[in-house]
Amino acid sequence: MAYNLLKGKKGIIFGALNEQSIAWKVAQRAVQEGAEIVLSNAPIALRMGELNKLAEECNAPVIGADVTNGDDINNLFTKTMEHFGGKVDFILHSIGMSVNVRKNIPYFENNYEFTHKGFDISALSLHRILQAAMKHDAINEWGSVLALSYIAAQRYFPGYNDMADNKAVLESIARNFGYEYGMAKKVRVNTISQSPTRTTAGSGVKGFDGFIEFAEKMSPLGNADADQCADYCVTMFSDLTKMVTMQNLYHDGGFSFTGVTQAVIDQMAK
Repeated sequence: MAYNLLKGKKGIIFGALNEQSIAWKVAQRAVQEGAEIVLSNAPIALRMGELNKLAEECNAPVIGADVTNGDDINNLFTKTMEHFGGKVDFILHSIGMSVNVRKNIPYFENNYEFTHKGFDISALSLHRILQAAMKHDAINEWGSVLALSYIAAQRYFPGYNDMADNKAVLESIARNFGYEYGMAKKVRVNTISQSPTRTTAGSGVKGFDGFIEFAEKMSPLGNADADQCADYCVTMFSDLTKMVTMQNLYHDGGFSFTGVTQAVIDQMAK
């Protein structure tokens, strides 16, 4: 069911890769709620071709951008504002990558060249996007920026590796820019700490199915799926949440505040 929560609003969705992607679901829900969007991803992702399917469904242009390249990001904002004939109202940052994770390199043996690359893509990209948005004055007052995070930013999870560091910095950037952009233009910036979700990125983490099963047993409401995360993102893009900023918002069925559950105790007792 649609409620027209985003009627008349315009936004940019970063990171939709395929139908498993949370960003893909957010794009669909935003359009269902009345928004117009621009889709963006890295050139290598665009060559995979799947994003064109979403673009056609959402009647949205695709503007490629390497988020480690300032010129690409500036070009994205210039072309987006030309397309819309003005500013945007929301941005989704759904970008994350770790070469150390992909290559199964243990955290204590991280290749620092890989670490820097992952940090650049997964965390510093949010800073670049927001810096460029401010310079271009690209976001309307009371606009909303969201970045997707994970509770490994606060707690240890085996195999999540340097992505945990990246998410911790991502959340810090959101807090700092939430203040700066809020003071300058009333733009709000938040992160959403989502349940473990079977996306292409998540599936690359060794033992990720175990994360999902454990979280399901630990969460009183169960794991939040990608469609439910899209619903939450749409709410955060809407005018119903205008006074929420600088927050890391847990969307995890209660996992983050549960110490232990009977289901976990019973499993341990077997």
